[in-house]
Amino acid sequence: MLKFPALARDVTCHPKGTRLEGVRVASENSTAWLREMPVCAVLAERQILHTGQMYATPGYRIVRTCQKVSYFFATLSGQGRVLVNGRWQPCRPGTGCLLPPYILESFEQVGQEPWVFVWVCYQQPRHQWPIAGATSPLLGRFDVAPLQHAIAGLLAECRGAASPALQHHSVELIHGNVVRFANPLPRDDSFMLAWEQVAKTLAKPWTLSSLAAAAHCSREQLRQRSLEMFGRSPMQQLTHLRMQRAAELLASSDDKLQVVAAHVGYDNPFAFSNAFQRWTGLRPSHFRAKRGLRS
Repeated sequence: MLKFPALARDVTCHPKGTRLEGVRVASENSTAWLREMPVCAVLAERQILHTGQMYATPGYRIVRTCQKVSYFFATLSGQGRVLVNGRWQPCRPGTGCLLPPYILESFEQVGQEPWVFVWVCYQQPRHQWPIAGATSPLLGRFDVAPLQHAIAGLLAECRGAASPALQHHSVELIHGNVVRFANPLPRDDSFMLAWEQVAKTLAKPWTLSSLAAAAHCSREQLRQRSLEMFGRSPMQQLTHLRMQRAAELLASSDDKLQVVAAHVGYDNPFAFSNAFQRWTGLRPSHFRAKRGLRS
């Protein structure tokens, strides 16, 4: 079973020397560090809650056990690490990370050099597909400079003339760069189409052979491309999609555990509960309890 030490509660650690600058929508003022940001109403057009640049010094750490947003960040300099698929993965310059909603999120600065990154945080309304789709990488290469410049331009405009037209232009650039990372494949790519089909039919008893058949390739070709795109085997990607959908259902509905389990392809709710804990670090009942929903 995967271990999630000290990740049972939310943590926000901004040590001395850590600083940030960014913009937010008017409604996003729940914490002091957000309230200090200038407001940009245009962000709401793309359901962006806040965006900016972080200068994180040693000791910087974030843990979110009840996150209901999609969060993208990309490293400019220094290094951090992020918990992905139950393993810590390095966040080096020139890489991006897209964390979908309803999963355990944890990332932190590592080493002696400050970790500098840009971020975009998206609101995730219920019953709406998140920006991270079935074929979106969680971690991968990313040209950070265009996104950095777009965020800097938006911040300068918000502090200056605050022209809605120019703010809109910057927001579209910000969103476009995140979408480019989230959707790296052509819309008609057979690999992408296959995983979109899987995401819509998670109750189906998928096997490696049936996954390969859906993608019109051999099992080995599917394995190689899945590792290249997701950093996971095909069956691990299937489990990832199932657990992500299960977390969404647990957070947004009061369906019984066996109903949620069946919806994502598990006939046995006990097997589902064990798989969910391996993937998220929490039992389904504990995960739901954090959101004030019935088990």
